[in-house]
Amino acid sequence: MTDNSERTHLYPNRDRQSRETGVSRRRLLSGSVAAGTAVTAGCTGSSSGPAETDTRDGTVFVFNTGEKTVSIIDTENNEVVATPHVGVTASFPSNQFAPTLTDAPTDPLWLNVDRGVRAVEVGSLSEVAAVETGSGANWQELTPDGKHLVVSAREPAHTQYRIDADPASESFGEVTGELDRTDEGGRGDRDGPGPCDVTIHPDGEYAYVPDIFGNTLSVIDVEAFELATQISVAPTGDADAARPWMGTAAWNGDVLLVEHDEGATGTESIWDVSDPASPTEKVRLTSDDGLGERPLTSEIGPDSQTGYVFTPGSNDVTVLNIDAGTVTNRIDLGGSAFVGTWGPNREQLYVPVQTSDEVKVIDHPSGEVTATIPVGSKPYGATAATVRPEEDAVGNLLGTMATLGVELSEAGTTYCIGNCACGHRL
Repeated sequence: MTDNSERTHLYPNRDRQSRETGVSRRRLLSGSVAAGTAVTAGCTGSSSGPAETDTRDGTVFVFNTGEKTVSIIDTENNEVVATPHVGVTASFPSNQFAPTLTDAPTDPLWLNVDRGVRAVEVGSLSEVAAVETGSGANWQELTPDGKHLVVSAREPAHTQYRIDADPASESFGEVTGELDRTDEGGRGDRDGPGPCDVTIHPDGEYAYVPDIFGNTLSVIDVEAFELATQISVAPTGDADAARPWMGTAAWNGDVLLVEHDEGATGTESIWDVSDPASPTEKVRLTSDDGLGERPLTSEIGPDSQTGYVFTPGSNDVTVLNIDAGTVTNRIDLGGSAFVGTWGPNREQLYVPVQTSDEVKVIDHPSGEVTATIPVGSKPYGATAATVRPEEDAVGNLLGTMATLGVELSEAGTTYCIGNCACGHRL
């Protein structure tokens, strides 16, 4: 926990009313009439109440870190329907099970923001919960039933958190489990294992955490919230350390993909998790096998047989045949992408391309890019839902201003890998 003076130093755009090039979002919100904003019926701030939330089509949310806006994409037509400024931005939102869980306006989307995680209500994109973790580098994932959020807080915290994620619960947003892993130590001068990312087995019983400094894969019993298993991961080739850092569990519960920041170009491993508490590594793929450079994160197709590995070092997505343990294709993105998310029907993969300010849509049945959607500046994280936020005239106005270069204050920052508008401190 940091005091206000430290937080102001770390995030100079927060708690500031104005500066030569800055505009306070709170001031604009409270003075929208003076700013010339006509808040009409059916929009946020209307005296007749908010509009009904649109539940007809699926929605993908893309967080534009360059201007702190979110592009709201209609997945039926693959077009942006709004780009509000929401006051937060996220690089790694919880997305694996979100499309099947967020089917009501009051359901939360969980984001990694500042020195912790926050939940925003999908119908209004307003904050409904926040937990500080003691680290600026956080990853989180929901259990398949939506009851728990499991968080990996990397250095200096080296701690796992379990948070009540059920919006109907009296303890919603509260920490219900904490696992301090600092005493495990880490590589070199690191004082802990560096839990980096978290993915959850589809039965919800176990969470998998790659530890980048400990060179381990940790298996956490979600209900007991304790380590069930920890596996040492050896380096491959001439690498001095395996450095596992991100992972994705398959829908069928048999396979886990793990990305490694090892060697000159990075590697990818495929694990057998048919016994969920006892993962075993099957194969480690390298550039010699056709893997793209710097694998960072991955998603797995609805058939649990196809892996999509985001390889920003080569500006593409590496496609895997998981059963065979081979690279089958490389999909050119024309720029660097670090993450992706499935639409609600899990047939289309939405990939924010940070360096070209657009989203590439990969059609799973064909394995091809079938749409390109222009979005905001430096898009990074993405997640999905089966509901759409209500119309927000003020948020859209602020989004337009941000797009035009007006710097809006009080925007929560996010941990990023690569070129990103971050203000985090580890």
